[in-house]
Amino acid sequence: MPREHVIIECTEARKEGKPASRYMTTRNKKLQTEKVEKMKYNHFLKRRTLHREIKG
Repeated sequence: MPREHVIIECTEARKEGKPASRYMTTRNKKLQTEKVEKMKYNHFLKRRTLHREIKG
């Protein structure tokens, strides 16, 4: 299958000493070869932050 499940994690939470929020999403590995980056809500920081793909 061309779609794979990936986990994205907050990039700002660890700098501030808070727990990192994680989300699960999918990507098409044939069309999108680079790592996934999305703006998602981090409920620990109470704002939208950049989330990047981690090893999964």
